[in-house]
Amino acid sequence: MVRAGLTTERVVQAGAELADELGFEQVTPSELARRFDVKVASLYSHVKNAHDLRTRIALLALDELADRAAAALAGRAGREALVAFAGVYRDYAREHPGRFAAAQLRLDPETAAASAGVRHAQLMRAILRGYDLTGPDQTHAVRLLGSFFRGFVALEADGGFDHSSPASADTWARLLDVLDSLLRDWPRP
Repeated sequence: MVRAGLTTERVVQAGAELADELGFEQVTPSELARRFDVKVASLYSHVKNAHDLRTRIALLALDELADRAAAALAGRAGREALVAFAGVYRDYAREHPGRFAAAQLRLDPETAAASAGVRHAQLMRAILRGYDLTGPDQTHAVRLLGSFFRGFVALEADGGFDHSSPASADTWARLLDVLDSLLRDWPRP
């Protein structure tokens, strides 16, 4: 019997909160069942297994990120859009470290194609159209931006910039200027 008040959405939301609190790698059905004060079997009425739970948390995080990014990009173009988009990623990673880690989960091709990850790529491509990048160069630039955002926020979260000057916020701003310049003057083959 399904425990009253326990829904798939509530289980996934609690899993996302647990990920932010303890780290995405620590999210297990057992830990979540303890939080709900239910038996693990009760959760399996809502999620198939640990992998399904983790996938659902990843999909939630991708949705949240895409919604925030779309709102931040509305009415912006060029450097302003780039900075807004980058800010969403950095802020989300700081506010929701476990969910941000979940958003990096490798999804199977079918799940990935149906996820908000597609919206992320579309939003980045929309930014890059403002820099007149198309075709393979646009794909290269999407990969560059994704690598930069993910790498910087991971290093920052791990304390990689804590022991040197200038502050990481200064480096972030400077590197966004560099990216803007690079995208404006993208080398042509």
